[in-house]
Amino acid sequence: MASLNRLAVIVKGWPRLSETFIAQELVGLEQRGLALELWSLRHPTDTRRHALAGALKARVNYLPEYLWQEPLRVLRGWLVARKLPGYAQARRHFVADWRRDPTPNRGRRFGQACVLAAEMGPETVHLYAHFIHTPGSVVRYAALMRGLGWSASAHAKDIWTTPEWEKREKLAEARWCVTCTKAGRDHLEALAPGKVRLVYHGLDFARWPAAPARPARDGSDRENPVVIVSVGRLVAKKGYDDLIAALARMGTARAWRFIHVGGGPLKAKLQAQADAAGISARIEWRGARDQADVLATLQAADIFVLASRIAADGDRDGLPNVLMEAASQGLPLVATDTAAIPELVGPESGILVAPGDAAALAEAIDSLVADPGRRARLGAAADARVRSEFPFARGLESLYDMLAECVSPPTPR
Repeated sequence: MASLNRLAVIVKGWPRLSETFIAQELVGLEQRGLALELWSLRHPTDTRRHALAGALKARVNYLPEYLWQEPLRVLRGWLVARKLPGYAQARRHFVADWRRDPTPNRGRRFGQACVLAAEMGPETVHLYAHFIHTPGSVVRYAALMRGLGWSASAHAKDIWTTPEWEKREKLAEARWCVTCTKAGRDHLEALAPGKVRLVYHGLDFARWPAAPARPARDGSDRENPVVIVSVGRLVAKKGYDDLIAALARMGTARAWRFIHVGGGPLKAKLQAQADAAGISARIEWRGARDQADVLATLQAADIFVLASRIAADGDRDGLPNVLMEAASQGLPLVATDTAAIPELVGPESGILVAPGDAAALAEAIDSLVADPGRRARLGAAADARVRSEFPFARGLESLYDMLAECVSPPTPR
């Protein structure tokens, strides 16, 4: 059991429907005895929330999302922070960062760090950032001001869109960094040898029941179509325009319908693409849903598809949790050979195609629509793999050990 010294956890937004892996981790750490306090850089924007987020007992604090919104709080934070012993060093780091990245966002990070450093209680002994980019900057500056250690968890966008100079400097100062894919670990380890550890998020199978039995639909019955599902934000890196193009290529020879779960800025554009392709009647856009709805959708589906790719700005997926969730429900996986997806999906559990190849994606999906026996074999293998290789408890115990060491008082000599 860790001491009651407090761990400050800094996230970009809380709670978020698209980041159940963070809620799962924090609730698990709390249940193992870590005393947490959560600090969020942004207020929630989702109208729904996962029940798991409500299980967190830690106090949730919201930093000024924009400095102009809470000027007196920012001023008070700065007046306290500037008297802290590490303020001058933190300011030097900020000025050096600003010269290379003179953006309002960079200035906002320093202001938020001043508030964080000023408002943290004396029981806080370590800071932990989820995402090494924006939360990592706030944590780095605040930790310097307070003279505390810090660590970080890096995931996907923050790894691939943060400048290398910034990643190198943060990794050099952090006590350690964990990341959830081998691809991310290898990239970060090359920048900071010995500092980066691989910890898969995994799934808590207490919250994900056994896979259901499924009817042997083969696309021949218009009244009982094969259900294709995808869960993900409607953003460029998810490749939903490629998926719509693939579905359009499949035509009407077989009975299928497509369900999408998730919100995002590209919804109107993708709906227009589906309209132009003449397949809108076969598509249901369900929007953002909580985990219970996601589970129900997966259990009623026959095939799971994710057409991820590398976006123009370098953003890409890591190992999307939705793939593990779909696998746990016995769904065959059709995905792209990009990012860390092949760390889960192989020929025994699904079909991988090249990113951006709508023709290959259409062929892969269509072959499974017509073959319920193959779907069942691939889905069973996917379920077995995720349960044996990606259990939540394994990664959580590793992370708990690292964080408990950070917050435990030093052993007397």
